[in-house]
Amino acid sequence: MNTHGPRRDVGTHRPRAVARGRNPLRRRSDRIQSWCTVLFLLTLVCGVPFAALSVAGAAYDSQLRVVHAEEAARHRVTARLAEDPPDGPRGADGPSTRQARVRWTGPDGARHSGVATVTGGTRAGDAVLVWVDRAGALVRAPASASTARTVGWFTGALSAAAGLALTCAAQSRVRRALDRGRYARWEAEWKEVEPAWSGRNRR
Repeated sequence: MNTHGPRRDVGTHRPRAVARGRNPLRRRSDRIQSWCTVLFLLTLVCGVPFAALSVAGAAYDSQLRVVHAEEAARHRVTARLAEDPPDGPRGADGPSTRQARVRWTGPDGARHSGVATVTGGTRAGDAVLVWVDRAGALVRAPASASTARTVGWFTGALSAAAGLALTCAAQSRVRRALDRGRYARWEAEWKEVEPAWSGRNRR
């Protein structure tokens, strides 16, 4: 038989208000900052990657359309070097490229000429491949699919960096704004408490 009254659980228990997240020492600004921190973390984990991937995909699709348009509007023709490249024929540094005048005949039989980039080591009369548009004018080679992928990844990386910077800047501004409010309230409360605490009001 228990002669000491009803048994009580022994142990450390947090007050019910604290257990329910109603800590009286927790200010409204603290709750706002906690929710903002959660929002910023969700933005960093979910929002920034989603936005970066969306922008990267849009940039890739746009650049890929440019690639397809250039491929449809440009084609290669065989031309002949009208002159030796400026550095002379078949130099030791053959793999380098140079600018030289070339001539070619279009599908309609018309003769064309222009300055194109050719591989070093060629000489007058050699056959080279050049790119021309539908009007027969010399143009650069069309962009490739790898260029579209590079543009997409680069744009996505820039978007991710910008999103990260904006999120961190927003978090910093919110924290500073909340701190200014806390300091203002502390200063107002201190003006009320300090005279009684220091004894100035007893003079």
